Amino acid sequence: MKRTVLKVHPKDNVLVALQNLAKGETVNYEGTAYTLQDNIGAKHKFFENDMNTGDDIIMYGVLVGKAQHAIPKAGLMTTENTKHASDPFTYKPFHYTWHAPDVSKFKGRTFNGYARKDGRVGTANYWLFIPTVFCENRNLDVIREAMQNELGYAVTQKYKSYTHHLVEAYKNGEDISLVDLSASQASAAAGRLFKNVDGIKFLNHQGGCGGTRQDAGVLGKLLAAYADHPNVAGVTVLSLGCQNLQTQTLLDEIKQRNPSFDKPLYVFEQQQSQSEEQLIGEAIRKTFAGLIEINKIERSPASLDKLVIGVKCGGSDGFSGISANPAVGYTSDLVVALGGKILLAEFPELCGAEQQSYKECRCRQKIYSFNDGI
Repeated sequence: MKRTVLKVHPKDNVLVALQNLAKGETVNYEGTAYTLQDNIGAKHKFFENDMNTGDDIIMYGVLVGKAQHAIPKAGLMTTENTKHASDPFTYKPFHYTWHAPDVSKFKGRTFNGYARKDGRVGTANYWLFIPTVFCENRNLDVIREAMQNELGYAVTQKYKSYTHHLVEAYKNGEDISLVDLSASQASAAAGRLFKNVDGIKFLNHQGGCGGTRQDAGVLGKLLAAYADHPNVAGVTVLSLGCQNLQTQTLLDEIKQRNPSFDKPLYVFEQQQSQSEEQLIGEAIRKTFAGLIEINKIERSPASLDKLVIGVKCGGSDGFSGISANPAVGYTSDLVVALGGKILLAEFPELCGAEQQSYKECRCRQKIYSFNDGI
């Protein structure tokens, strides 16, 4: 018999509908009958018991909310009758053992990445533009428009190609429904001048001046982390000259982070340039030369212990915690067991799960609860 509801954790007092259920319908779960008081859409929840005002609502085995008023057994859980709640976080000594999954069938597997001289391996090969101050954002925008469009890295490139193919099909009297977007994407990629360069990234920001020196110092550390990222092959820095975050401070932060840093890095300071036009022209020319060099770097097989994967929220729905998140979690266990790393890149959504996440991350020594850049 097809299962219609699911209880995620034994401690839960809500059930999850796995398909649309109608008001008045009776469903059974583990010997208990529930006559639904409302229409329950797939992935939505209803209560196991009568709820009173202030009662705890438990899901995934933890407190997730409080009942705002009396709710009958088998009533729909809604944003109107439920208010968010979570247990307070307190650090406590714990004993937790992680049981690594069997990864024997993945031994010897590789991925194609970009090997860096410091031993790390990138999954992409990017050139990075960094302004030391928000005053340079306009120059970055000008350079972005000039270089990304001409070199085939514009975000809209594949859609422009797709639209062009639709126009050609229409002119030729062909069926436009047969025009393939994926083929247009491949066509756009084929139009790139540098086949081994995955893109040019521009880190516009609103910092670098106007705040405290400490603010500029923190920004310098952040930008240095981006520059040092293994997915980055080269860097262009644009500086005004009078900002709090001086170029030398940024360079010192990069060297402090990675003493062996040897990627091509070009610095252009506007107050030392003859004109804005000269600054932008030189930045484009020098970066173009740098792209020629990093285009010589090709993907090569790397062992899975070199793999670093960032995980984050991506269009969550009511089934994320039942299907997608466990799948991602199991994949993360496999990667860690193979010696790789997982970055928890969107941890603000872990509200209420801090203690469990801390335990999990401490036991998986190669998982870090922060976003380390790109």
